[in-house]
Amino acid sequence: MKYFERFISNTYAGSANQHFFNMSEGEKRTGRIFYKISVGGKYNYSILYSNIIDSTYADGEKSHKNLICDSWIIHRARIGKCKSFCSDKDLSDIIISDSDEKADVYVCGFTDLLFNGKTKKEVMPGEFFASDPVELEFQTGEFLCLEITFSGKMIPYHEESLLPVYIKEGENWNYSKLIPFPGMIGCDRKVKGKVAYLGDSITQGIGTKANSYSHWNALLSKKLGNEYAYWNLGIGYGRANDAAADGAWLFKAKQNDIVFVCFGVNDILKGHTVEQIKADLASIVDILKKEDKKIVLQTIPPFDYTGENVEVWELVNDYIKTVLKDRVDIVFDVVPVLGNEEAPEKAKFGGHPDEKGCSLWTDALYEKLLSDFPWIV
Repeated sequence: MKYFERFISNTYAGSANQHFFNMSEGEKRTGRIFYKISVGGKYNYSILYSNIIDSTYADGEKSHKNLICDSWIIHRARIGKCKSFCSDKDLSDIIISDSDEKADVYVCGFTDLLFNGKTKKEVMPGEFFASDPVELEFQTGEFLCLEITFSGKMIPYHEESLLPVYIKEGENWNYSKLIPFPGMIGCDRKVKGKVAYLGDSITQGIGTKANSYSHWNALLSKKLGNEYAYWNLGIGYGRANDAAADGAWLFKAKQNDIVFVCFGVNDILKGHTVEQIKADLASIVDILKKEDKKIVLQTIPPFDYTGENVEVWELVNDYIKTVLKDRVDIVFDVVPVLGNEEAPEKAKFGGHPDEKGCSLWTDALYEKLLSDFPWIV
């Protein structure tokens, strides 16, 4: 896909197709999503979408990996910006406006997005597509506001998003996640290399405060610096089994030079066997290596496992550290950082690590990269 030859991610936020929602015949909605820009400057921006569910949600009864969504329509899309986003309120209490500067969040400077020169876009089942490039200037830390008016019967979205997401109802913008999420906020900034973070809700950032950008890979990206681009492909409920299917999700990871992989919690909790989890992790590694990608493989984090799950966790982590270590570039063991000293399977900072846990994880991983993977920094 030629898109990836030119565009790279310019936010640390996780944003992907996790689930889908249905709309009534004739219904039309307008929504807004806010993304914090990681590197300022004037660049051409192009917003990437996919109409395929990336991973399995919950028990997979309704939404699962590689599910093709039905056709839907973008009636209009545009990009605005705001200098800051109110951080001392719950997202559902924030007042958004593009006409009243006394609002919590003031959005301005909108620019329309086009799709092949047209305002309206009919999205085909299973389609990857992107908006036409448009030159925009943002400062580091400013928020890009993506506004989209859409309709359709089956539309992909991200149920567990940590982003500020709103639907317009009358004159008000009300918090709602029922809006199609882009796969990438892409810009044509030139970089030394492209880094992807592939994992579950822990990689996405759940456990940290919404819109705080304090998850482990956001902090790591800042430490590694602006010579690289960073794409957070973490998805809540995501499993190694999903990524190993080599569908739309892993396709995104393949577009990068370096892939950090952290899977296994949901595979264990959903009852996958030791051999199944080993095979899925090995498949991910082998597929990425065939594409000549550098891989940083992390052990399965603690998650207060009990009963047989403790043994599964221990055996798979041993496999990562003794077998897969010879098939990847680096293995990083997260357990000494996040696990309880007396019972390592117990999560010291929560199964979804909080800000302190993520900070410690970042520091330890960064030191590992400095010593064993020096060319990345």
